Amino acid sequence: MIEIDGSIGEGGGQIVRTSLALAMCTRVPVRLHDVRARRANPGLRAQHLAAVRAAAAICGANVSGATLASRELAFEPGPARPGHYEIDVGTAGSTLLVLQTLLPALSLCSAPSEILLHGGTHNPRAPTFEFVRDAYLPLIQRLGFRARIALERHGFFPRGGGVIRAWIEPRHRWEVLELLERGPIRARSAVALLARLPEHIGQREIGVLRDRLGVAAESCRIENVTAHGAGNALHVRIDCTHVTTLFAGFGARGLPAEQVASRLALEVEHYLNGDVALDSHLTDQILLPLALAAGGRFSTLQPSAHTATNATVIGRFLPLDYRASELGPGRWAIDLRVPAPVQGANAAGP
Repeated sequence: MIEIDGSIGEGGGQIVRTSLALAMCTRVPVRLHDVRARRANPGLRAQHLAAVRAAAAICGANVSGATLASRELAFEPGPARPGHYEIDVGTAGSTLLVLQTLLPALSLCSAPSEILLHGGTHNPRAPTFEFVRDAYLPLIQRLGFRARIALERHGFFPRGGGVIRAWIEPRHRWEVLELLERGPIRARSAVALLARLPEHIGQREIGVLRDRLGVAAESCRIENVTAHGAGNALHVRIDCTHVTTLFAGFGARGLPAEQVASRLALEVEHYLNGDVALDSHLTDQILLPLALAAGGRFSTLQPSAHTATNATVIGRFLPLDYRASELGPGRWAIDLRVPAPVQGANAAGP
């Protein structure tokens, strides 16, 4: 059984999710201690428990410590089973983070799976539905993963109530990722999502993005969507020759629309000025799929503590060579090499 210190590095919930995903893929049991010890509310929260229970259902795991606020968790997986699953993350807990936890193991199965997830779809502390659909899934598809998702109802923080459906196919073949250049920008676009909020909020946000980022009027739109509660999410999409990146900002009570858009514009400008292929969010989330596939090399902004922590946890399960090197001011390369891709021989049939 692999022992993982949940307080290492940035000490967040990603340590739990990465450990679960790799335990499922490798059939190696794992025990975590001091889970989220660095957080103001340490231990497992509802959204982490949803990931644990979903993972246990898919691989028939023996689990102990899966209770609210628990700082200890033991997870002994059986073979992953493809099939149809319905998972309720609860309130605004991120459905996309749970999906990212389950997708690798189900990709190693010999038959397709379908997952219906209830919970949050647009959460400030998690990837949005659009980010996963337009940036994350196309990127891991290059590695050999095959999945698609559909949004059936939006779920904004803090009410949640969203629904997404995901289809996961058996992996095709593992490929190496080489992505040092993003190439010329082919398109810029912006979308303001509004649920139960006046349209002038989206208009003001779009106005700032047009001024700051030069997004053309015809490439901007405001979408009024149905949700259980009020919500506002703002997206900027940058389509380059070799990669598509999506950035998200969120409205909040008492926060002016102009400030929401200005913060988002600053993040996009930081990425564009860095002349790199992947932004910080894609960098952090691509490491696990990359380690399970054939590895690769890509350029990014200076790696965060989140990325370094994720690499450390992955290295406890898989033999890999992870290196981050500075190419120039604000420009880095991450090189991740693996001796052999994970084949999924331990996955069970339907």
